[in-house]
Amino acid sequence: MSLPKMALRATDLHVSLLGNEVLRGVEVSFSEGRWTSIVGPNGAGKSTLLKALAGLLSASGQIHFFDQELMTVDRKLRAQQMSWLGQNETASEDMTVWDVAMLGRLPHQDWLAAPNAYDHAVVETALKATQAWDWRWRSIGQLSGGERQRVLLARAMAVQAKVLLMDEPLSNLDPPHQVDWLEQVRCLTSQNTTVISVLHEIGMALHADDMVVMQSGRVVHQGACAEASTHRAVEAVFDNRMAIHSLQGQWVALSRI
Repeated sequence: MSLPKMALRATDLHVSLLGNEVLRGVEVSFSEGRWTSIVGPNGAGKSTLLKALAGLLSASGQIHFFDQELMTVDRKLRAQQMSWLGQNETASEDMTVWDVAMLGRLPHQDWLAAPNAYDHAVVETALKATQAWDWRWRSIGQLSGGERQRVLLARAMAVQAKVLLMDEPLSNLDPPHQVDWLEQVRCLTSQNTTVISVLHEIGMALHADDMVVMQSGRVVHQGACAEASTHRAVEAVFDNRMAIHSLQGQWVALSRI
């Protein structure tokens, strides 16, 4: 049986911010076509790791994107193959939902070229998938926080990248739309897209294929979400204030009183 192909891999990764070492020798890898959630307490370095993997932060060590060192990949090609959805992202308040989502097609377009029929079809599909189609001619400034988040997700999906990195994508989403997000992630992985997400919602994070558990700037565990060792690692980094149980065929995280 052949080994899974690695979409992203970091070796001996160090990142310092404002003179403080935030990541300390991180070793981590992400299999192609799988969803990996990154969890850990506040200050563990989760968002910093995600930004480093996206090439948004200066880091020492090595990051490989498939078989190539990340920073040697042509910038345009990297923008086509790696999509990013960060925390608290904003867009100009007067931009329409359609125009914001269309930004996801920019890496595929020639300089100053107008979107073609395929671009329009991709954006329509993304907006419908995130249930934002009905607002396509409304301005971003007219939307609630949760509605904006769905539009930004549509923009990230419109890139049609091989790897999608998302930092706290469930912020401002109510529970029904969190479930919709989960369904979209599953649809993406079924198409061999690699999804990596930082999540505070442990219950949602347990729906992933794999989990990276972080603490104090290090990866303390990486494994399948269904493995008992993964559950124990999650419980440990949160000082055993939660317990992971199986409930009706799903893993749930329950607070210990």
